[in-house]
Order: sequence, then C-alpha cells, then structure tokens
Amino acid sequence: MGDGDFRRLFAATALGQLGDRIVFLALPLVAIATLNADEFQVGLLAATTTTGSLLVGLPAGAWVDRMRKRPVLVGADLLRALTLLTIPAAWWTGLLTLGLLYAVALLHGVLTVFFDVAYVSYLPHLVGREKLVEGNARLSAIRSVTSIGGPTVAGPLIGLVGAPATLLVSSAGMTASGLFATRIRRREEKPEPSRSPRLAAEMAEGLRFVLQHRTLRAIMVADAMFNLSLVMYQTMLLVFLERAMDLTPFGTGLVLSGMGCGALLGALTATRLSKRIGQGRVIWLATLTTCPLTVLMPLARPGWPLYAAAIGLAALSLGGVVRVVAQSSLQQALTPDRLLGRMSATARFVSSGGVPLGGLLGGASGSAFGATGTLWIGAAGMTASALPTFLWWMRLSRSPSGTAAGTP
Repeated sequence: MGDGDFRRLFAATALGQLGDRIVFLALPLVAIATLNADEFQVGLLAATTTTGSLLVGLPAGAWVDRMRKRPVLVGADLLRALTLLTIPAAWWTGLLTLGLLYAVALLHGVLTVFFDVAYVSYLPHLVGREKLVEGNARLSAIRSVTSIGGPTVAGPLIGLVGAPATLLVSSAGMTASGLFATRIRRREEKPEPSRSPRLAAEMAEGLRFVLQHRTLRAIMVADAMFNLSLVMYQTMLLVFLERAMDLTPFGTGLVLSGMGCGALLGALTATRLSKRIGQGRVIWLATLTTCPLTVLMPLARPGWPLYAAAIGLAALSLGGVVRVVAQSSLQQALTPDRLLGRMSATARFVSSGGVPLGGLLGGASGSAFGATGTLWIGAAGMTASALPTFLWWMRLSRSPSGTAAGTP
C-alpha cells in the first residue's frame, strides 16, 4: 500500500475530490445566490447533475470493461475541468443562465459516471484483491479530509469572489488530478476479449450478474433508497441554510465541513469496525445508528443550536463512509475482473436511478412543505434504507451454507 503508484492515485484522489467538493457547494449557490433560482429550480439542478447515471450508466460499464482504466480516469478529469470553466466565462461575459447551468451540470455528471466506473475497476488492479478494504479505507480517508477542506475553502472564496469564479478552483483541482494519474507507472493488462462483441449483450451480462446475486442486489436496493432520500435532504439543505437560517457562504461552508469531519472519522475506523462487527452486519448497522441523527438539522434555530445540529450531518457522513468502505470492498471481492466495470456501472445505474427523482421530489416537496419539512422526509427515508441489507443479512446469517460476509 506504500508504493509510488498508490501514492499517485492517493494524490489524484485528494485533488480531484477537493475540486468536486467545491462544486458541491458552489454550483447550487450559483443558482441560489447569483441567478435567484426558486426551490423547484434548485431541485431541477440537483436532478440534472445526477441524470448522467441514467443516460450512460449501463453502457459506460461495458465500454470501460473493454479498455484500460487509467486513460479513462485522466480523460474524464480533464474534460470535467474544461466543462466547469464555461460557468465563470459566461458569468464574466454576462451570458450566464439557468439553461447553461443545467447543461454544464448534465455534462459534468456524465463524465463523472465514466470516472467513477473506471475508478472502482482500477483499484483492484493497483492494490490487489487482498488489500481492497485497506485501500478503500485510505482513499476514503483522503476524500473525507477534502470534504472538510472543500466547503471550508469554498465558503470564504464564494464570499470574496462569488460562486461562479470559485469554480475556477474546482477546475484546477480536477486538472491536477488528471495530471497525477498520468504518472501512475504500473502497466495494466489488456482486458480480456468480450464473450460477445455486441454492447447490448455485454450490458445484459453485467445486469444479470448483479440482479441474480442476492448480496449485490440487496446492497443496490438499499443504495437506491438511501440516495433518493439523501438527494431530497441535500437539495433543500442549502436552501434551508441560506434562507431559513440566513447563513453567509462562510457559515454554510463551516456547517458542511462537519460532514467531512464525520467522514474522516468513518474512514479511520472503517477497517477496524468491519473486522470487529463483521462486514455484512456493519453495512446496515452503520445506516441504522447514524441516519436518525439527521433530524437535528430541521430542529435547528439560528445561532449556536444550528452548529450543534451539524453533529447530525457529521454522524451521517461517518456512517456513510463506514458503510461504503465495507460494501465497496465486498462488491469488488465478489466480482470477477472482467465484470468489474459492468458491476460498478449496473449498481450505480440502479442505485443512482432514483437520484434525479430525488432532486425533483426535493424541489417539489420544498415548494409544498418548505425546506424544513423536506429535511424531515429525507431523514426518515435515509433511516429506512437500512431495511434491505438488514433483511439480506438476517436471511444469510440463518442459512447453514451462508455467511454474513456475502456468500451469493
């Protein structure tokens, strides 16, 4: 785990994730603060950002399985950086509109699908299957650090130069990430030839593999429930902080940096918790014990109680990282090399399929019940998402031939 190639991937992850975390805060604030978007328009932006998974999710996996992964990582990073540059350019020339913002969000989301699918498929090649939990935990740790630093850096920058100009920093981070990835020296083996040259047949093979595997299927359904509810929650969280709590961009960044603190703690403890509690059990237990605390946010009032409510966001991130490290390692370990891209893309396609719907529902719910009411709905949905993996684990633990580690 200490070799130079992993360190280069580690550095690329840090820089790319820093850019991505700034996008997470700055892009909605371009709509909210610069273009005066209403609740539904903010929800539509969130939906557009994640529609890429539906548009190219399944074919992306088949395409990535046909090629070496590093060029995909580099190309996706550089194209995302270029795409983000159009927003500050349009702002400076007076051409910035919600339509352009939606277009950039959609293209950025499509490129992110290719990046994420290649990333998940690349890690087993780089560290070996026996070190997947440790590798995922270390990469989650640096992503968590940047989750703290991203909003903390973005908040003052947005206050100083505006949300559109802040996206220049995101673009620079993704450019640097792509350049670091080009320095990884370990040569990838050429992917095995497909059993079928037809893209549709390859997509169907990946889809069948995931849907017929009860462990992968349970994780995917739980993720779909969680992601839909999380996007509803996050869509109105920025509206809640900006308008109901009357926070400055710096204050919003400070509250959101609490999520990074929780994520860092989760990354540091994920390997130990998986070994002590069990990889199968920790997947549902992490969700069930942390998501209920997200109700602290809609209970908040302006002032210090609001920052105390950020504890709920920290708990959400802690549980999320522990769950993702455990289930990602399990998914990678259960999948043959030739199907890693399609497994990742299929899981992402199904589990993220509800994300655009979550953005639309979040916007519609915000219009109907207000940002506070939507936060309550999202918190309840995230907590309920533990049910599919809990039922899977119960069934597996009672089976004489099964184990809670994920026997199909």
